[in-house]
Amino acid sequence: MEMRQLVYNAVKCLECGETIVSRTRHDYQLCGCPNETMADGGLDYMRYGGVDMSKVEPIEIYADDDFEVVRKFAVRGSRGKDGDQPLSWIPICDMSDDYLKAVMDYGGDNWHIELINKEIEYRKTM
Repeated sequence: MEMRQLVYNAVKCLECGETIVSRTRHDYQLCGCPNETMADGGLDYMRYGGVDMSKVEPIEIYADDDFEVVRKFAVRGSRGKDGDQPLSWIPICDMSDDYLKAVMDYGGDNWHIELINKEIEYRKTM
């Protein structure tokens, strides 16, 4: 069985309204309300929970979902052009053309590079 590539792993706590995102493996994130809604697993696996599971809404986006959605949720971590900025997560739809090219030059996981290529082709049709 082929596994689908997760590109966004999050849950929404329906008690406090917070969206909790897990970005990397073992990145355990927890909301601060009494429901203790949590997300874990980054893009390797999806694990979530809470005191009352009826107040936990999983949000999962996969690489093979509609690209109009994927491009808004697939991100690349960045510490700025010189590498000295705080870590931020940039959706591929918000990356400049130069940034996309730099990612292609730098490299990454095959599935991520495929999405970057898809974004470059997508922009040619806009």
